[in-house]
Amino acid sequence: MRGIDFFREFLRDPTQTGAVMPSGQQLCRLLAQTAGVPEAKVVLEFGTGTGVVTREIARQLPGDGRFIGIEINPEMAKATQALCGGVEVVNRNAADAPEILRERGFGSCDCIVSGLPWASFPEALQDELLQGAVTALRPGGRFVTFAYLHALPTPAAKRFKEKLGHYFAAVGKTSAVWANVPPALVYWADKDRG
Repeated sequence: MRGIDFFREFLRDPTQTGAVMPSGQQLCRLLAQTAGVPEAKVVLEFGTGTGVVTREIARQLPGDGRFIGIEINPEMAKATQALCGGVEVVNRNAADAPEILRERGFGSCDCIVSGLPWASFPEALQDELLQGAVTALRPGGRFVTFAYLHALPTPAAKRFKEKLGHYFAAVGKTSAVWANVPPALVYWADKDRG
């Protein structure tokens, strides 16, 4: 999917696409590394978009690892599948993650990489998706997502960061990726090991 097509999807429904451009390579690499993809057996991606993060996850995933991408936008799901032919992309709601794992014979996943536009979602949807993430993760599993630096001071972004603290045992962030357009950072959140 070309950048202009990505932008059109954003204009058509900014609550689903959430960004005007795909993530840059440095941000993609940081997302996958921070999630622990190189050591993971089962990885989920919430919101594959055009597949740029998916491609990096597939590059870092061990040979015996399993990847499942979840994308609600059918055009974006097709774009990811076209870019990353060897991966599985499911055209469903990410809140269905526990069910999607069970359908494939997995009780949980090691990590979740998310490209969803969290701050643009209503709180009820954020709760539904985060509950799905926590349920899908193994004890001690890691959830990662990113946030644009210019949006961090907004009330919606602050509420989302607080919400991560309610769902996960430990929450942190990386340093900024200034080369991304726009600049961004990665949030990581670990599920309780108990």
